[in-house]
Order: sequence, then C-alpha cells, then structure tokens
Amino acid sequence: MRVTLTDPSALIPGFEQTHREQSALYPYGPVEWQPVHTVYVPADRFDAGTTREWGDAALESFRRHLPEGDLAVILGATSGVFLDAPLGAPFGTDEDVSGAVHRMVAAKLAGEPVEDLRIDFEDGYGTRPAEEDGHASSAARAIAAMHAAGTLPRRWGLRVKSFADGDPVRAVRTLDGFLTGVVDRAGHLPEGFVVTFPKVLMRDYLYQFADCLGALEDGLGLGRGTLRFEIQVEAPQTTLFLDAGLVTSLRGRLAAAHFGVFDYTASCALPPHEQRLDHPVCDHARHVMRTVFAGTGVELSDGSLAASPASEGGSDVRALWRRHAELVGHSLKHGFYQGWDMHPSHLVSRYAAVYAFHLSRYGEYAHRVRAWEERRDAGEGVMDEPATVKTMAAALRRADLALGDGLARPPA
Repeated sequence: MRVTLTDPSALIPGFEQTHREQSALYPYGPVEWQPVHTVYVPADRFDAGTTREWGDAALESFRRHLPEGDLAVILGATSGVFLDAPLGAPFGTDEDVSGAVHRMVAAKLAGEPVEDLRIDFEDGYGTRPAEEDGHASSAARAIAAMHAAGTLPRRWGLRVKSFADGDPVRAVRTLDGFLTGVVDRAGHLPEGFVVTFPKVLMRDYLYQFADCLGALEDGLGLGRGTLRFEIQVEAPQTTLFLDAGLVTSLRGRLAAAHFGVFDYTASCALPPHEQRLDHPVCDHARHVMRTVFAGTGVELSDGSLAASPASEGGSDVRALWRRHAELVGHSLKHGFYQGWDMHPSHLVSRYAAVYAFHLSRYGEYAHRVRAWEERRDAGEGVMDEPATVKTMAAALRRADLALGDGLARPPA
C-alpha cells in the first residue's frame, strides 16, 4: 500500500525505553493462586493448634446449623448467585451449585480451614511492652512446630505495630525476634511468609520499613527480596500517595494492599453504625486501590466484619452468616477476591460465598470462552469483546485456583 511517512520510528525515538518502563510497571502476568481470606489472631491467643481449632469450631457450627437445603438462607439473593442451577458441563455432573458448595465447604473446613494466617501484634493485640518479646518468641516456636507437622497454612506471617504510632523500633524488634526464632528453629524461612504493615500515613514509612527488611535479610542470610510486605490502606491520606510506581521503587517488596474498614471509616468521621464494608466511602477507597494497582501484580484484599454470633442459637448464627456472606459478595463483585476473617464462624460464610460466586457462572463463562476460541456464536444474543473473553478466562482460572481439588471435573 502507499504510505505518507517513510520512517515512523524516527518520530518516536524514546519508544523502547517507554515500553520497558510499561513492562516493569504493568507486567500483566497470569492469574496466580491468592488466598480467599486472611485470618487474624491476636499473638497472645495463638499457638500451634489455633488453625485446627478454628476449623473444628467452624465445622461443628456448619454441621449443626447449615443443612444443605438452607444454603439459600445465607446466600440466595444477597450474593447474586444461582444456587439451584445445575453445574452440568464442563463438570460432567447434574449436581446443582447448592449441593456442590455444601460438600466443598465441609471438605475445606475439615482439610484446610485457614489459607492465610496473620499473627497480630497491632490493634488485636494492644500495647504490652513487658510481654511482646515473649509472645513473639512463643509465636515463632508455634510456627516452627506447625511447619514440622505440615500444618502451616500456605500463607502466613504477622502484623507488626504501625510506624504511625511513633514507635518503629518496637515494630522492627518484634519482627526481628519472630523471624530469628523461626529461622533458628526451622533451619530456614518456610515458604509463604509475608508481613502486614498497618496504618501507612506517610509514604516514607514504606521505604524505611523496606530498608529494615533488607537489613533482616542480610542478618539472617536470606536472599535479597525474600521478605515482602503488604500495606494496609486505613486512612484517606494513604490513598493520596498510592501509585503504581511504588511497585518498582520498593523493588518488588510490595506484595499486597489490604483495606482497613474501621480505621478508614473512623478517619472519615463516619458514625459507628455506618462503619461497614459496603459503605460508599469504602467503595471509593477500593476503587482507588483497584485503579492504582491494576496490572501491577500487587494483590488486593478487603477488610473484615467485626462481629460474631450473638449466641450459639441457630437463628443468631445464621444471621451472622447472612450478613458476612452479603459483605463477601459485595467484595467479590468489586473484584476483591480476598478478605479478612476474624472469628471461626466467618470461615463458613466465607467459603460458602466464594464457592457459590465462582461456581454459579463457571459453566456460562466456559461456554462463552470456548465459543470465542472456536469462532462460533455463543448464543442468546451474546456479543463478546476480546477484553471480556480475557476477563472470563481469568475468572475461570481464578475459580480453578480457589476451588482447588474440591470439585472433580474432567481435564480441559
């Protein structure tokens, strides 16, 4: 064809450098496994049996208060899923979503109740300088014992105190004592470790904390970049300095951003009864986090429901599950596939809502992706764009990772 410009490359001499910067900032890698929750346990209440105790308590409550036919009571319309839809292809079964979710939740609670564990030395623990060293040491012993027994969750770590509270030395000392204790007892740092860095009110705190992690790596003989951390977005001030450049300027140490609902809503002067995950103020913060970190590989996590069943009675337990499932569904619809769980009862509604969310659309997405790949009409008036197909393929991958081995299906 006839063209007007003889050498377009001469007009964009800086393209290669710009493209390299784009690739560094936005790697757009494949969907990887991400825990569906983080369980926070105060350090003084944690031992090597804690995660199993949580699972046993959740499973007992599940069996007592949630027969299969009652799943709709806690999910139903609040989660926007179709519990009575048959799974069908590609699962090769006529079992409906409700039956599959019920079976999978029971298996999960029995086999792997906690995917991500955080031993809390911050708000859930309080200020107790005379005891914190001892609790850091006992937590390290418990982690080493869990590792030896094969019961350590796939992700694990601790939450240190905030630099914003004015005592960074305390935060670093606890982290140091904990990590040193784990490495001394286990002989190495088991895989899956991450540290939570709360209340980041100043951007410089991030770099100061990263420097401390580097010094710990050197002192413990760990490879550079082994110690990664997640920041908590707990105040409007934090959203003002979040940007994708943090990923490269922190040299890959930034693993995730977690939303802190109660500190954030308090900072916005919301009254106590409006301090909830589905408040529009929280939606705005989540959208900022989503926009800033889109394509960077930084994981996102939502916050928690600070409530437990009012009693052990069935109606109170199911009311808690219903509200928690509603909030989990709200997070999932906003693209936040992880959240915090603060009580054993939350495990039931967490897994039920997550599994139902993924299963209820799995067959539809698989059909539409396959139709696109085979260059045929998906039917029912659907006209999928390439970006939508890519998103559905990612959703299928995310579902496979979240569901794990819980649902037998033929290979693709």
